[in-house]
Amino acid sequence: MYFDVRSAPWHNTCDGIDLFVRVTPRSFRDEIAGIEELADGRAVLKVRVRAAAKEGEANEAITRLLAKALAIPARAVRIESGGNSRVKRLHLRGNSDALAACLAHAIKSSTQC
Repeated sequence: MYFDVRSAPWHNTCDGIDLFVRVTPRSFRDEIAGIEELADGRAVLKVRVRAAAKEGEANEAITRLLAKALAIPARAVRIESGGNSRVKRLHLRGNSDALAACLAHAIKSSTQC
């Protein structure tokens, strides 16, 4: 899979990165499934989780999946907006360059950093 950092679904902040994701709940497995372009042209990270979208279960699954894939604590992953939507903005605390490198690696290989 080809990955172009210019179309990355994240941008650096002073204390980490902001990441845009599109979630598919009730999937066959938990996985990072690549990058997708929305109708409005925004790039988002495709994430699939087994959890249902009720009572915050899918949001918790997203947090656990990203924390494991990026080798960061779950408390470093925070949903900033879109808690009840399929498209969400998350903030990941940590070294922005290291987080971006781990995300790029996870997208290319679907494995953890």
